[in-house]
Amino acid sequence: MLLFTPGPTPVLEDIRSEMAKPTIHHRTPEFEEYFAKARLGLKMILKMPEVLMLASSGSGAMEACIRTFCTKKLLSVNSGKFGERFGKIAKAYNIPNVEIKHNWDTPARMEEILDLIKKDENIDAVAIQVCESAGGLRHPVEEISEAIKSFNPEIFVIADGITAMGVEDIDTRYIDVLIGGSQKAFMLPPGMSIIGLSQKAIEMIEARDIGFYFNLKTELKNQVANTTAWTAPTTIIIGLVKYFEIVESMGGIEKIYEQTKKRALATQNALKSIGLKIYPKIPAIAMSTVIDELNASAIAKILKNDFDVNVAGGQDHLKTSIFRINHMGIIPLNEALWVVNAIELALDKLGVRKFNGCANIAFLESYYA
Repeated sequence: MLLFTPGPTPVLEDIRSEMAKPTIHHRTPEFEEYFAKARLGLKMILKMPEVLMLASSGSGAMEACIRTFCTKKLLSVNSGKFGERFGKIAKAYNIPNVEIKHNWDTPARMEEILDLIKKDENIDAVAIQVCESAGGLRHPVEEISEAIKSFNPEIFVIADGITAMGVEDIDTRYIDVLIGGSQKAFMLPPGMSIIGLSQKAIEMIEARDIGFYFNLKTELKNQVANTTAWTAPTTIIIGLVKYFEIVESMGGIEKIYEQTKKRALATQNALKSIGLKIYPKIPAIAMSTVIDELNASAIAKILKNDFDVNVAGGQDHLKTSIFRINHMGIIPLNEALWVVNAIELALDKLGVRKFNGCANIAFLESYYA
């Protein structure tokens, strides 16, 4: 079965083998060496001065960041399930929250965010997704974060990059907090979240002492010494070090970014060539989200049962009208081609159009253009 859901992604054989080695204790020089390599690799690709790794899903990091960096009022962008989650976290801790809400195919606009922060001086943090994976939408986070900082550099910009980190080169110059997860582009099992930090965010963490398990001040103090406050996700961190070794052998992270973008655009062109539509107005590179009101669920079912391809459906009101195809991670070209061929064959089985290999041709023409 080919796993093409937008997380978890497949774990490479070399990474599985590395993680299958006998477990080592997390309070040893041996593990500290792994931890130091993982920190270095993350700081290199994020281009941020510091990074934290937590034994939690990405939602744990989201919670920790809202509690740490928002002291007055949060402005959150809700264009899907994960933008909605920022608001739910604020509500759980009685943090005042103003929300910008859009359809799941519609990105936030810089102007509407600036308008709100200009009108409300209590807003001291803005939370937004880089890629909102509920609909495969890319927000213009770089443009928005630069505008926020130009207006008021004291406002914290918190970006959920869980389905963007390791997928594309995110400009983090105006982002204070960038959240990631192990089970996406890093091709690791679920269970570890990542937080990239600006210098301003580091200073805020050191000034605040919030929470217990998700206390970022406690974590920062430990992690700069290559250890953790609580039990570390040792196996995942060892796998992450192996991932960075694989990336280096392939020519560096820029090569991964280049291949991912080409594969994503080729897939989108292939699907459009057989009459399917891409759902979001600004598609993310991380996944192709295809809308087919009548056949989305049936296509996903045929892909799994007949062609051993597992894609993800939609959520909530999009449950039966879209399916989502992953592009995160190191994906062999032949597997990506098999997916678009399988979709075209599924349309043939449903009587929508006859299979003629058009998707395959469009994919290759785009990829090698």
